[in-house]
Amino acid sequence: MQILRRCAATLGLMMMAALILTACKSVTSNDTVDYKSTGAVKGPNLSYPPDLITAQADRRYIVQDGTATMSEYNAAMKKSVQMRSNVMTGIPGMRIARDGERRWLVVEKPATELYPQVKDFWQENGFLLVVDSPSTGIMETDWAENRSKIPQDWLRSTIGGFLDTLYDTGERDKYKTRLEAPKPNETEIFITQKGALEKCITDGGACNSTVWTSRPNDPELEAVFLARLMERLGMTQEQAKAMVAVPLGPKNPKAKLVQDPNKQAYIELSSGFDRSWRDVGLALDRSNFTVEDRNRSSGIYYVRYVNAKDVGDTKGFFSNLFSSKDDSKLQAKKYQVIVKSTGENSANVYVQDAEGKPENSPAGVQLLTLLTDQLSK
Repeated sequence: MQILRRCAATLGLMMMAALILTACKSVTSNDTVDYKSTGAVKGPNLSYPPDLITAQADRRYIVQDGTATMSEYNAAMKKSVQMRSNVMTGIPGMRIARDGERRWLVVEKPATELYPQVKDFWQENGFLLVVDSPSTGIMETDWAENRSKIPQDWLRSTIGGFLDTLYDTGERDKYKTRLEAPKPNETEIFITQKGALEKCITDGGACNSTVWTSRPNDPELEAVFLARLMERLGMTQEQAKAMVAVPLGPKNPKAKLVQDPNKQAYIELSSGFDRSWRDVGLALDRSNFTVEDRNRSSGIYYVRYVNAKDVGDTKGFFSNLFSSKDDSKLQAKKYQVIVKSTGENSANVYVQDAEGKPENSPAGVQLLTLLTDQLSK
Protein backbone atom coordinates (compact mmCIF):
# COMPACT_ATOMS: atom_id res chain seq x y z
CA MET A 1 0.00 0.00 0.00
CA GLN A 2 1.26 3.40 -0.91
CA ILE A 3 -0.06 6.35 1.12
CA LEU A 4 0.20 9.94 -0.04
CA ARG A 5 0.59 11.92 3.16
CA ARG A 6 -1.93 14.61 3.87
CA CYS A 7 -1.70 18.40 3.71
CA ALA A 8 -4.05 20.20 1.35
CA ALA A 9 -1.66 23.06 0.67
CA THR A 10 1.09 20.71 -0.39
CA LEU A 11 -1.26 18.75 -2.61
CA GLY A 12 -2.33 21.98 -4.24
CA LEU A 13 1.30 22.78 -4.94
CA MET A 14 1.75 19.36 -6.48
CA MET A 15 -1.22 19.89 -8.76
CA MET A 16 0.21 23.21 -9.89
CA ALA A 17 3.54 21.55 -10.57
CA ALA A 18 1.79 18.81 -12.52
CA LEU A 19 0.13 21.39 -14.79
CA ILE A 20 3.40 23.18 -15.45
CA LEU A 21 5.70 20.22 -16.00
CA THR A 22 5.65 18.01 -19.07
CA ALA A 23 4.74 14.40 -18.49
CA CYS A 24 7.49 11.86 -18.91
CA LYS A 25 7.71 8.09 -18.84
CA SER A 26 7.79 6.40 -15.45
CA VAL A 27 11.08 4.96 -14.42
CA THR A 28 11.85 2.34 -11.82
CA SER A 29 14.78 2.35 -9.43
CA ASN A 30 17.55 -0.11 -10.26
CA ASP A 31 18.05 -0.89 -6.58
CA THR A 32 15.22 -2.95 -5.11
CA VAL A 33 16.35 -2.42 -1.52
CA ASP A 34 17.13 1.06 -0.18
CA TYR A 35 16.57 2.00 3.45
CA LYS A 36 18.63 5.18 3.47
CA SER A 37 17.48 7.22 0.47
CA THR A 38 15.46 9.63 2.62
CA GLY A 39 18.66 11.16 3.98
CA ALA A 40 19.18 12.73 7.39
CA VAL A 41 16.30 13.08 9.80
CA LYS A 42 16.41 16.60 11.18
CA GLY A 43 13.66 16.20 13.75
CA PRO A 44 10.63 14.13 14.71
CA ASN A 45 8.55 13.26 11.67
CA LEU A 46 5.01 13.05 12.97
CA SER A 47 3.79 11.22 9.87
CA TYR A 48 5.57 8.12 11.18
CA PRO A 49 5.10 6.24 14.45
CA PRO A 50 7.79 7.45 16.93
CA ASP A 51 10.39 4.72 16.41
CA LEU A 52 9.76 4.19 12.71
CA ILE A 53 11.68 7.26 11.49
CA THR A 54 14.21 6.16 8.90
CA ALA A 55 17.72 6.44 10.29
CA GLN A 56 20.65 8.25 8.76
CA ALA A 57 22.95 6.16 6.64
CA ASP A 58 25.92 6.18 9.00
CA ARG A 59 25.80 8.04 12.30
CA ARG A 60 29.55 7.71 12.89
CA TYR A 61 30.19 10.69 10.61
CA ILE A 62 27.76 13.12 12.27
CA VAL A 63 29.51 16.04 13.99
CA GLN A 64 28.34 16.06 17.59
CA ASP A 65 27.98 19.13 19.78
CA GLY A 66 31.19 20.18 21.52
CA THR A 67 34.83 20.28 20.49
CA ALA A 68 37.10 17.68 18.93
CA THR A 69 40.75 17.06 19.67
CA MET A 70 43.51 16.06 17.26
CA SER A 71 43.95 12.75 19.08
CA GLU A 72 40.24 11.94 18.60
CA TYR A 73 40.52 12.86 14.92
CA ASN A 74 43.59 10.63 14.45
CA ALA A 75 41.89 7.75 16.25
CA ALA A 76 38.82 8.09 14.01
CA MET A 77 40.98 8.18 10.89
CA LYS A 78 42.90 5.11 12.03
CA LYS A 79 39.64 3.20 12.55
CA SER A 80 38.37 4.28 9.13
CA VAL A 81 41.59 3.14 7.43
CA GLN A 82 41.48 -0.16 9.28
CA MET A 83 37.87 -0.72 8.23
CA ARG A 84 38.69 -0.03 4.59
CA SER A 85 41.65 -2.40 4.88
CA ASN A 86 39.40 -5.13 6.23
CA VAL A 87 37.02 -4.68 3.31
CA MET A 88 39.76 -4.69 0.69
CA THR A 89 41.60 -7.66 2.20
CA GLY A 90 38.47 -9.73 2.52
CA ILE A 91 37.80 -12.84 4.55
CA PRO A 92 38.58 -16.22 3.00
CA GLY A 93 36.40 -19.27 3.56
CA MET A 94 32.91 -17.82 3.11
CA ARG A 95 30.01 -19.90 1.87
CA ILE A 96 26.23 -19.97 1.89
CA ALA A 97 24.59 -22.92 3.67
CA ARG A 98 21.00 -23.92 2.91
CA ASP A 99 18.12 -25.86 4.38
CA GLY A 100 14.74 -25.54 2.68
CA GLU A 101 13.87 -21.82 2.52
CA ARG A 102 16.65 -20.90 4.94
CA ARG A 103 20.03 -19.51 3.99
CA TRP A 104 22.86 -18.50 6.27
CA LEU A 105 26.47 -17.46 5.94
CA VAL A 106 29.37 -19.58 7.20
CA VAL A 107 32.68 -17.77 7.72
CA GLU A 108 35.96 -19.31 8.83
CA LYS A 109 36.66 -16.63 11.43
CA PRO A 110 35.90 -16.28 15.16
CA ALA A 111 32.63 -14.55 16.03
CA THR A 112 34.47 -11.97 18.16
CA GLU A 113 36.28 -10.69 15.05
CA LEU A 114 33.19 -10.65 12.86
CA TYR A 115 30.71 -9.02 15.23
CA PRO A 116 32.09 -5.42 14.90
CA GLN A 117 32.14 -5.69 11.12
CA VAL A 118 28.57 -6.97 10.98
CA LYS A 119 27.51 -4.11 13.25
CA ASP A 120 29.18 -1.57 10.93
CA PHE A 121 27.46 -3.25 7.99
CA TRP A 122 23.96 -2.55 9.32
CA GLN A 123 24.79 1.04 10.17
CA GLU A 124 26.23 1.60 6.69
CA ASN A 125 22.95 0.31 5.20
CA GLY A 126 20.89 2.95 6.98
CA PHE A 127 19.75 1.14 10.13
CA LEU A 128 19.84 1.93 13.83
CA LEU A 129 20.43 -0.99 16.18
CA VAL A 130 17.97 -1.37 19.05
CA VAL A 131 19.66 -4.58 20.22
CA ASP A 132 23.46 -4.70 20.27
CA SER A 133 24.68 -7.64 22.37
CA PRO A 134 28.20 -8.91 21.62
CA SER A 135 27.98 -11.32 24.57
CA THR A 136 25.10 -13.22 22.95
CA GLY A 137 26.06 -12.49 19.33
CA ILE A 138 22.67 -10.90 18.64
CA MET A 139 21.84 -7.55 17.06
CA GLU A 140 18.49 -6.22 15.88
CA THR A 141 17.66 -3.18 13.79
CA ASP A 142 14.92 -0.66 14.35
CA TRP A 143 11.94 -0.63 11.96
CA ALA A 144 12.76 1.05 8.64
CA GLU A 145 11.10 1.70 5.29
CA ASN A 146 12.35 0.33 1.97
CA ARG A 147 12.12 3.53 -0.09
CA SER A 148 12.96 1.80 -3.37
CA LYS A 149 9.39 0.47 -3.47
CA ILE A 150 8.13 4.00 -4.15
CA PRO A 151 7.74 4.45 -7.96
CA GLN A 152 10.15 7.00 -9.43
CA ASP A 153 7.53 8.72 -11.61
CA TRP A 154 8.12 11.88 -13.62
CA LEU A 155 6.86 14.20 -10.88
CA ARG A 156 9.15 12.78 -8.19
CA SER A 157 12.14 12.64 -10.51
CA THR A 158 11.61 16.30 -11.46
CA ILE A 159 10.90 17.84 -8.08
CA GLY A 160 13.31 15.51 -6.28
CA GLY A 161 13.49 15.18 -2.51
CA PHE A 162 10.67 17.68 -1.99
CA LEU A 163 8.11 14.86 -2.23
CA ASP A 164 9.98 12.29 -0.16
CA THR A 165 8.17 13.20 3.03
CA LEU A 166 4.78 12.89 1.32
CA TYR A 167 5.12 9.33 0.05
CA ASP A 168 4.94 6.25 2.24
CA THR A 169 5.02 2.59 1.22
CA GLY A 170 2.90 1.53 4.19
CA GLU A 171 5.49 -1.16 4.95
CA ARG A 172 8.26 -1.48 7.50
CA ASP A 173 11.05 -4.03 7.96
CA LYS A 174 13.41 -4.94 10.76
CA TYR A 175 16.27 -7.43 10.72
CA LYS A 176 17.73 -9.65 13.40
CA THR A 177 21.28 -11.00 13.06
CA ARG A 178 22.58 -13.88 15.14
CA LEU A 179 26.17 -15.15 15.21
CA GLU A 180 26.72 -18.78 16.24
CA ALA A 181 30.10 -20.41 16.84
CA PRO A 182 29.76 -24.18 16.29
CA LYS A 183 33.57 -24.44 16.10
CA PRO A 184 36.38 -22.28 17.57
CA ASN A 185 37.30 -20.68 14.22
CA GLU A 186 33.98 -20.91 12.39
CA THR A 187 30.97 -18.62 12.64
CA GLU A 188 27.47 -19.02 11.30
CA ILE A 189 25.65 -15.74 10.57
CA PHE A 190 21.86 -15.79 10.38
CA ILE A 191 19.77 -12.87 9.11
CA THR A 192 16.01 -12.93 9.63
CA GLN A 193 13.52 -10.33 8.43
CA LYS A 194 10.23 -9.31 10.04
CA GLY A 195 7.72 -7.13 8.24
CA ALA A 196 4.78 -4.89 9.14
CA LEU A 197 2.01 -3.63 6.87
CA GLU A 198 -0.19 -0.58 7.41
CA LYS A 199 -3.87 -1.36 6.79
CA CYS A 200 -6.88 0.91 6.61
CA ILE A 201 -9.79 0.69 9.02
CA THR A 202 -12.76 1.48 6.82
CA ASP A 203 -16.15 2.84 7.75
CA GLY A 204 -18.66 3.18 4.96
CA GLY A 205 -15.93 2.71 2.35
CA ALA A 206 -13.73 5.51 3.72
CA CYS A 207 -10.36 4.94 5.38
CA ASN A 208 -10.73 6.58 8.78
CA SER A 209 -7.56 5.30 10.41
CA THR A 210 -4.79 2.76 9.98
CA VAL A 211 -3.23 -0.02 12.05
CA TRP A 212 0.06 -1.87 11.69
CA THR A 213 -0.21 -5.62 11.14
CA SER A 214 2.27 -8.41 10.57
CA ARG A 215 3.17 -9.45 7.04
CA PRO A 216 4.84 -12.72 5.97
CA ASN A 217 8.57 -13.18 6.24
CA ASP A 218 10.45 -12.42 3.00
CA PRO A 219 13.37 -14.85 2.39
CA GLU A 220 14.47 -12.81 -0.64
CA LEU A 221 15.12 -9.71 1.48
CA GLU A 222 17.23 -11.89 3.77
CA ALA A 223 19.13 -13.14 0.71
CA VAL A 224 19.78 -9.57 -0.46
CA PHE A 225 21.43 -8.65 2.82
CA LEU A 226 23.38 -11.90 3.02
CA ALA A 227 24.87 -11.05 -0.39
CA ARG A 228 25.63 -7.47 0.70
CA LEU A 229 27.26 -8.74 3.88
CA MET A 230 29.47 -11.11 1.88
CA GLU A 231 30.48 -8.19 -0.29
CA ARG A 232 31.18 -6.10 2.81
CA LEU A 233 33.45 -8.88 4.12
CA GLY A 234 35.52 -8.94 0.96
CA MET A 235 33.79 -11.03 -1.70
CA THR A 236 33.06 -9.46 -5.07
CA GLN A 237 29.48 -8.46 -5.81
CA GLU A 238 29.25 -10.97 -8.66
CA GLN A 239 30.50 -13.85 -6.50
CA ALA A 240 28.18 -13.01 -3.62
CA LYS A 241 25.09 -12.71 -5.82
CA ALA A 242 25.93 -15.96 -7.61
CA MET A 243 26.29 -17.89 -4.35
CA VAL A 244 23.04 -16.53 -2.92
CA ALA A 245 21.16 -17.08 -6.20
CA VAL A 246 21.59 -20.87 -6.12
CA PRO A 247 18.02 -22.25 -5.87
CA LEU A 248 16.82 -23.41 -2.49
CA GLY A 249 16.05 -27.10 -2.12
CA PRO A 250 12.92 -28.66 -0.62
CA LYS A 251 12.76 -29.15 3.11
CA ASN A 252 10.94 -32.08 4.61
CA PRO A 253 8.95 -31.12 7.72
CA LYS A 254 10.76 -32.61 10.66
CA ALA A 255 8.95 -31.09 13.63
CA LYS A 256 6.11 -32.84 15.47
CA LEU A 257 4.24 -31.55 18.51
CA VAL A 258 3.75 -34.37 21.04
CA GLN A 259 1.03 -33.93 23.65
CA ASP A 260 0.49 -36.51 26.39
CA PRO A 261 -2.04 -35.68 29.13
CA ASN A 262 0.22 -37.34 31.70
CA LYS A 263 3.49 -35.76 30.54
CA GLN A 264 4.92 -32.39 29.54
CA ALA A 265 4.26 -31.45 25.91
CA TYR A 266 7.32 -31.19 23.66
CA ILE A 267 8.46 -30.93 20.03
CA GLU A 268 10.06 -33.95 18.41
CA LEU A 269 12.76 -33.14 15.83
CA SER A 270 14.27 -35.61 13.36
CA SER A 271 17.73 -34.01 13.42
CA GLY A 272 20.77 -34.05 15.68
CA PHE A 273 21.54 -31.46 18.33
CA ASP A 274 23.61 -29.09 16.17
CA ARG A 275 20.95 -28.72 13.48
CA SER A 276 18.12 -28.70 16.03
CA TRP A 277 19.83 -25.92 18.00
CA ARG A 278 20.22 -23.87 14.82
CA ASP A 279 16.62 -24.45 13.69
CA VAL A 280 15.16 -23.56 17.08
CA GLY A 281 17.22 -20.35 17.11
CA LEU A 282 15.84 -19.36 13.69
CA ALA A 283 12.30 -20.21 14.79
CA LEU A 284 12.72 -17.93 17.81
CA ASP A 285 14.11 -15.14 15.62
CA ARG A 286 11.09 -15.30 13.30
CA SER A 287 8.55 -15.27 16.12
CA ASN A 288 7.80 -12.71 18.82
CA PHE A 289 10.55 -14.09 21.04
CA THR A 290 13.44 -11.99 22.30
CA VAL A 291 16.51 -14.07 23.12
CA GLU A 292 18.08 -12.56 26.24
CA ASP A 293 20.79 -15.18 26.65
CA ARG A 294 21.68 -18.72 25.64
CA ASN A 295 23.79 -21.63 26.77
CA ARG A 296 24.58 -23.94 23.89
CA SER A 297 26.38 -26.52 26.04
CA SER A 298 23.20 -26.89 28.15
CA GLY A 299 20.87 -26.41 25.19
CA ILE A 300 19.01 -23.47 26.77
CA TYR A 301 17.61 -20.31 25.16
CA TYR A 302 16.53 -17.71 27.74
CA VAL A 303 13.72 -15.79 26.07
CA ARG A 304 10.97 -13.23 26.55
CA TYR A 305 7.72 -13.56 24.67
CA VAL A 306 4.91 -11.09 23.97
CA ASN A 307 1.54 -12.68 23.29
CA ALA A 308 -0.50 -10.49 20.95
CA LYS A 309 -3.70 -11.66 22.69
CA ASP A 310 -2.44 -10.31 26.01
CA VAL A 311 -2.04 -6.76 24.68
CA GLY A 312 -5.79 -6.11 24.43
CA ASP A 313 -5.44 -2.80 22.58
CA THR A 314 -7.75 -1.79 19.75
CA LYS A 315 -4.83 -0.06 18.03
CA GLY A 316 -3.32 -3.43 17.21
CA PHE A 317 -0.31 -5.41 18.33
CA PHE A 318 2.20 -3.78 15.99
CA SER A 319 1.04 -0.30 16.94
CA ASN A 320 2.09 -1.16 20.47
CA LEU A 321 5.44 -2.41 19.26
CA PHE A 322 6.03 0.84 17.39
CA SER A 323 5.03 3.04 20.30
CA SER A 324 7.59 1.71 22.76
CA LYS A 325 10.87 -0.18 22.68
CA ASP A 326 10.23 -1.46 26.22
CA ASP A 327 8.27 -4.67 25.75
CA SER A 328 7.81 -5.02 29.51
CA LYS A 329 4.80 -2.76 28.92
CA LEU A 330 3.49 -5.39 26.52
CA GLN A 331 3.30 -8.01 29.27
CA ALA A 332 6.39 -9.89 28.13
CA LYS A 333 6.98 -13.13 30.03
CA LYS A 334 10.22 -15.02 30.49
CA TYR A 335 10.71 -18.64 29.50
CA GLN A 336 13.44 -21.18 28.91
CA VAL A 337 13.39 -23.07 25.61
CA ILE A 338 15.30 -26.33 26.05
CA VAL A 339 16.86 -28.37 23.22
CA LYS A 340 17.75 -31.92 24.35
CA SER A 341 19.53 -34.49 22.21
CA THR A 342 17.80 -37.88 22.15
CA GLY A 343 20.01 -39.54 19.56
CA GLU A 344 22.36 -38.96 16.65
CA ASN A 345 19.48 -37.77 14.44
CA SER A 346 16.84 -36.74 16.95
CA ALA A 347 16.16 -34.10 19.59
CA ASN A 348 13.29 -32.78 21.69
CA VAL A 349 12.32 -29.19 22.49
CA TYR A 350 10.67 -28.23 25.80
CA VAL A 351 9.39 -24.96 27.25
CA GLN A 352 10.03 -24.13 30.91
CA ASP A 353 9.13 -21.13 33.02
CA ALA A 354 11.65 -18.53 34.19
CA GLU A 355 12.62 -20.71 37.18
CA GLY A 356 13.31 -23.76 35.00
CA LYS A 357 10.12 -25.65 35.91
CA PRO A 358 8.05 -27.42 33.25
CA GLU A 359 5.56 -25.03 31.65
CA ASN A 360 2.45 -27.21 31.56
CA SER A 361 0.02 -24.31 31.21
CA PRO A 362 -1.95 -23.56 28.00
CA ALA A 363 0.61 -20.81 27.37
CA GLY A 364 3.39 -23.43 27.23
CA VAL A 365 1.46 -25.48 24.66
CA GLN A 366 0.76 -22.33 22.66
CA LEU A 367 4.48 -21.48 22.52
CA LEU A 368 5.34 -25.02 21.44
CA THR A 369 2.65 -24.85 18.74
CA LEU A 370 4.08 -21.56 17.46
CA LEU A 371 7.61 -22.99 17.37
CA THR A 372 6.36 -26.17 15.63
CA ASP A 373 4.82 -24.07 12.86
CA GLN A 374 8.09 -22.19 12.35
CA LEU A 375 10.22 -25.35 12.50
CA SER A 376 8.05 -27.00 9.84
CA LYS A 377 8.60 -24.22 7.27
